[in-house]
Amino acid sequence: MDSIVPLTLTLAFLNLLSLGAFWYDKHKAGTKAWRIPERTLLLLALFGPFGALAGMQLFRHKTRHTKFLLVPLFAIVQLTLSLYLFTPLFH
Repeated sequence: MDSIVPLTLTLAFLNLLSLGAFWYDKHKAGTKAWRIPERTLLLLALFGPFGALAGMQLFRHKTRHTKFLLVPLFAIVQLTLSLYLFTPLFH
């Protein structure tokens, strides 16, 4: 159980980082400035899918890009792994 706290904090940080990246990229899109590459956004979404989903919905960003349809799948995988790791029923 001692490993749950650091893992939870890491996942929370990665999701907040992902949310922030989607906000930043949307902001930069409006100013025609340098953008975060889609590959980087997808990598962040892989490790922080709930933040990415929130960013996609809140900022209406990357919602029409086909490759970003992977983000809900990433969220399902992370949720499934989290339930497996954190639920005593499985151990």
